[in-house]
Amino acid sequence: MAIQVYNTLTRKKEPFVPRDPGHVSIYVCGITPYDQSHLGHAVPSIIWDAIRRFLEFKGYKVRLVQNFTDIDDKIIARAQATGEDVFEISQRYAQEYLDAMDALGVKRADLYPRVSQEIPAITAMVQELIKKGHAYVVDGDVYFDVTSFPEYGKLSGQQLEELEAGVRLSVDERKRHPMDFALWKAAKPGEPAWDSPWGKGRPGWHIECSAMSLKYLGNGFDFHGGGVDLVFPHHENEIAQSESYTGEPPFARCWLHNGLLQVKDEKMSKSLGNFTPLAGLLDKYPAGVIRLYVLSSHYRSPLQYSEEKLEEARRGWERLMDTVANLKYLLSSWEKAGSPGADRPSLEEIESPAVRQLAEEVESSRSKFIAAMEDDFNTAGATAALFELARSINAFQGQTANLTDRERQQCLPVLREAAAVFQQLGGGILGLIEDKSSPSGAEQLTEALLELLVEVRQRARDKKDWATADYIRSELGKLGVKLEDSPLGTRWKL
Repeated sequence: MAIQVYNTLTRKKEPFVPRDPGHVSIYVCGITPYDQSHLGHAVPSIIWDAIRRFLEFKGYKVRLVQNFTDIDDKIIARAQATGEDVFEISQRYAQEYLDAMDALGVKRADLYPRVSQEIPAITAMVQELIKKGHAYVVDGDVYFDVTSFPEYGKLSGQQLEELEAGVRLSVDERKRHPMDFALWKAAKPGEPAWDSPWGKGRPGWHIECSAMSLKYLGNGFDFHGGGVDLVFPHHENEIAQSESYTGEPPFARCWLHNGLLQVKDEKMSKSLGNFTPLAGLLDKYPAGVIRLYVLSSHYRSPLQYSEEKLEEARRGWERLMDTVANLKYLLSSWEKAGSPGADRPSLEEIESPAVRQLAEEVESSRSKFIAAMEDDFNTAGATAALFELARSINAFQGQTANLTDRERQQCLPVLREAAAVFQQLGGGILGLIEDKSSPSGAEQLTEALLELLVEVRQRARDKKDWATADYIRSELGKLGVKLEDSPLGTRWKL
């Protein structure tokens, strides 16, 4: 099935057809680095990470650009309050954000342009808008004339007349229209400023993303992403100035907006002071828990924050990890027992009803996962498919003692496929499951030593040396290693 995507611009799902065959271009609005990164910053990053990974899984070559707004009133205010340099502040918090994304398993963007390094592209775009009659200069400020763009409001669905009637605050009388917005701001004492044809100053907010996305992705790129709070005015203004500049719509082919992280029905934000720093959350929760918390909801839905919901995600993630570990142990046990397994048999060739049912459920879970992601990147449906498979694996393990050697041989390829679903889809796309395919030397040694202790304990149990067996279990427990005995043998977990 072709990928279907809900486009905010058209307000409907559409088949995804890339601008350039085999390639996908994405621009995502990034953070303003003036304070600690919080969970609200992680939400769009995790969502777009999963989307990007799925597109790559489908065979596309993806280019993702995400900016840093390192010139902003909030950064300037922070610098004036602390006496620090504006760019030292933005650099510190931008790096903190990147470190947090690394810890969350979010793949780095292909490019992180910073506004301060893109001034020539921004001023060139402003000049062209003035030349085409879409912008005007007033006392060193430059404003975009919204009346020069007849389609203004097409993204948010708002009419210019309605917007004008809704203006409550005092309006700059120098503007031709109350909704005209700044492309360039004249310099103020103590603020960063750059030379321009209109005098020293700095860019307005909206022009920055237009200039950077057009420079690095070109006109008509595939996806423009951001939170739903950016639909108006930020993205509306981006469309107006960009399509006025190029004269060749669309500026972006598809607009994707994620729901906001909310705390008691308010947006989580630094300005409201209701944010939870990512560094603290990562000390308390594994990255997979945070990713599952975010991806268990559809990206367009608001996400309610609470400790209870994170703990619920932790329990779900641990169940999933237990299933993956149990599956790995079962595979290892059977392979060590000398049952290499043949090629994947057809359903008709499988003799055991339990194995046949498992094979059907493995294929069903894979199909449901992919279908969910193809349907507007529905990560909630994709995670549900993984948990459905986990339940099937757990139920099947209770029936393994009754399988003959031949049935085990037929089952091994099915179990390997199940493991691949967890690793390729749950790990490779959603990033929920760590890839242990290339463990470090220290990790290999640790696992080997633990396996050795498990074997020593089993030999003690075979000799009815319960004191030694209990001692090994107790001491490992003090080190944070739990032993689980089952009819299939003993396995350890941290």
